[in-house]
Amino acid sequence: MELAQVRLLVTDFAACYRFYAEVLGLKPQSGAAKGPYEKFSPTVGSAGIALQDRAMMAQVLGELGDLVTGHRSLVVLRVDDLDAYCEQIAERGATLLHGPAPMTERMRVAHLKDPEGNVVELQEWLLLKG
Repeated sequence: MELAQVRLLVTDFAACYRFYAEVLGLKPQSGAAKGPYEKFSPTVGSAGIALQDRAMMAQVLGELGDLVTGHRSLVVLRVDDLDAYCEQIAERGATLLHGPAPMTERMRVAHLKDPEGNVVELQEWLLLKG
């Protein structure tokens, strides 16, 4: 078994597409900016984040038509230089909610939200720095 992707069900597909492609700088698989589906990949690794239009999935699973409340996901991305990356994405329109700051002695983190309110955690692994 292989994890293919984590898929986020979103209402405003275009805003989320822009956030993951232009703000976070992930590579879209096909360029389907209007949806209803797109997978994004980082420059390193094989894991991906996908967006799926919530209304389309609600046609398959009716319960998804309900209004979403509260946090239902946390997307985690590892970066080599947390301070530099946070500065870059802030220049592209990201608003940090927290950090960059130590989370443990082995990790520094920063948090932000995508346009749908999904929490994104950016991690810098200090153990990889030697």
